[in-house]
Amino acid sequence: MIRQGLTGLSKNVFLLALASLFGDVSTEMLYPVLPVFLTQTLRASGSIVGLVDGFAQATQNLVQGLSGTLSDKLRRRKGVALVGYLLAALGKPLMGLSGSWQQVFGARLLDRIGAGTRSAPRDALIASSVAEKDRGRAFGLEGLGDNAGAFLGPLLALFLLSTLHVGLRPIFYWAIVPGLFVTERPIAVAPESRIDVHVRRLPSAYWRYLLATAVFGIGNSSNAFLILRTQEEGASLKATLLVYAGFNLAAALVSYPAGAWSDRWGRRNLLLAALAVFALAYLGFALGRGPAVLGPMFLFYGLHQGMFRAGGKALAADLVPEHQRATGIGWYSTCIGLLQLVAGVIGGMLWDRVGHAAVFYFGATFALLGIGALLVLVPGARPRHD
Repeated sequence: MIRQGLTGLSKNVFLLALASLFGDVSTEMLYPVLPVFLTQTLRASGSIVGLVDGFAQATQNLVQGLSGTLSDKLRRRKGVALVGYLLAALGKPLMGLSGSWQQVFGARLLDRIGAGTRSAPRDALIASSVAEKDRGRAFGLEGLGDNAGAFLGPLLALFLLSTLHVGLRPIFYWAIVPGLFVTERPIAVAPESRIDVHVRRLPSAYWRYLLATAVFGIGNSSNAFLILRTQEEGASLKATLLVYAGFNLAAALVSYPAGAWSDRWGRRNLLLAALAVFALAYLGFALGRGPAVLGPMFLFYGLHQGMFRAGGKALAADLVPEHQRATGIGWYSTCIGLLQLVAGVIGGMLWDRVGHAAVFYFGATFALLGIGALLVLVPGARPRHD
């Protein structure tokens, strides 16, 4: 039964999913620790947490757009990706060496520049390795690897903190180890002459999709605020790490079924469901009290993570022709990243000046607006370019 469910997926998809698994173990060892490190060790404010995370994520996704265009022009996706893996590996231990939030900011930017450089070429390889009818499942499998790594990373950090009794700083040094095992398998790309990959040549349906995504993105603030909110309601650091690991496990478990569902029932329907989950989860974080409520709500929010990742990239790939695939996926991620910067800054201001619940009411509102934008701007059927 399992084998039948995986038919149509090439070896390259499995190898790239494995690369995502190892890469995210390394990254997610640090993510739940970073806001605590900033606020408790370096005495930074909530606004600084939002600024650091927002700029880092925006930088990552802006670089994805540039690296995607470069990859399409050079027709060399593996080489671009390997540069990204190297930069990300260098950035992680530098965060642990930092003595101020500004130094953490610089190291975090280097890490995210590396992640952005590798992502678009990898996603283009995934999209090109399967037929369009299997594309949702391919991105779902990559999302499974990515979110499984995000599940294992916090558990590894928890093991280092509770069993080996290391401090917060050494976590940043240990985090480089899993990333050293990341590999990228090359895929032959047929040479084409005088290919125009300029972003202005992307189809109008693609730009309408980006506009709908941007509406939701205004309220899609950093997960760091969910972590801080969980701790604020009485969860210990170790409990928070476990909850965050569970969030990523939920995302991992739903990723592949969600991708398969989008292949059968349509990408837009999956994205509508993902935004509905987001709105409900954010309302739960605004209204809920205590770890017993917010812990399960964090797990529920993981469903959004898995569904949105699998459907979002697959739809971006559907809406562009083959020779512009890395460009299209890259600039889709850029849109998400730039709006996440806006959302992170707004979230930090709301957190510090209005109230912690305001961050989540704001996000839920724009998720509902994003549902409306998807219904109006994005057709239910998928165009075929391949």
